[in-house]
Amino acid sequence: MPDIDAPPDWQRAMLAIAEGDGDFLPLGDKHYAFFAEERPILLVTFEDVGAVQDRADNLPEFYQMAKARGWSLLTILADGETWWRDPAVFRYFDRLADDGFLEDFDRVIFYGAGPAGYAAAAYSITAPGAELVLVAPRATLDPALAGWDERHRTARRINFRSRYGYAPDMTESASRVWLIHDPLHRPDAMHAALFQRPWVTPLHARHTGEGTEDTLKEMRILDRILEAAMEGKFSPAYFSWLWRGRRSNGSYLRAILAAARLQGHRQREIMICRSVTSRLNAPRYARRLAELTGLED
Repeated sequence: MPDIDAPPDWQRAMLAIAEGDGDFLPLGDKHYAFFAEERPILLVTFEDVGAVQDRADNLPEFYQMAKARGWSLLTILADGETWWRDPAVFRYFDRLADDGFLEDFDRVIFYGAGPAGYAAAAYSITAPGAELVLVAPRATLDPALAGWDERHRTARRINFRSRYGYAPDMTESASRVWLIHDPLHRPDAMHAALFQRPWVTPLHARHTGEGTEDTLKEMRILDRILEAAMEGKFSPAYFSWLWRGRRSNGSYLRAILAAARLQGHRQREIMICRSVTSRLNAPRYARRLAELTGLED
């Protein structure tokens, strides 16, 4: 007979780490807090349980990165589309703040993208002086403020007016907020506008649409962004330098070519194809260039 008290398989790797220097706590019925302690610098992330279950090692996405760099990691896991809005999670962060847990770290970085970016911003208020890296974060799903966002219909029933509710206001204690988004993607641009504060620096990743975080990962620059933030060296100039790598990124190149074609900018299409084929082995762009210029393959 199976042991009814045995933890689910997907939790065992985190529990093994927690038995050493760390912790793994259920927060109510839908959330868990995983903490792995290393040096007194901390990365705080938010993730879906399903993603951890699908991963071969059953560990949070940024665990290996944090471990390799000697960072401590705190990941709040959500089972379902909860947006991490649960009184049990509120109480957990209240306790961290009351105990001064986050103040024990020399440096704290909150990271999140999309809904997780909302959570990272919302709970960052418990760590005064923290630095935030947010990728296309949502400000709220309160219909009175963001009724125009049609992407999260099932989450509209969640109460975004109670504690830790409006993410932009919760960033007021942050030292810096880096907000990376596509200004051409209307929903993300509108959420970004709600975050406008003196301590918020918008960084534009044009033509990434819904896939801004995926593009940063494809370009292998998300890790470098977090490293620079953790070292206190991240800046708009550094982001611009990293973002130059988009000129070799397939998703970005396909997006700008599709945009030029949709807008009927034939000369721009030609310029894009010539640029790509001069630098990369890109048969698709060579064929399109031949079509546009009337040349034979």
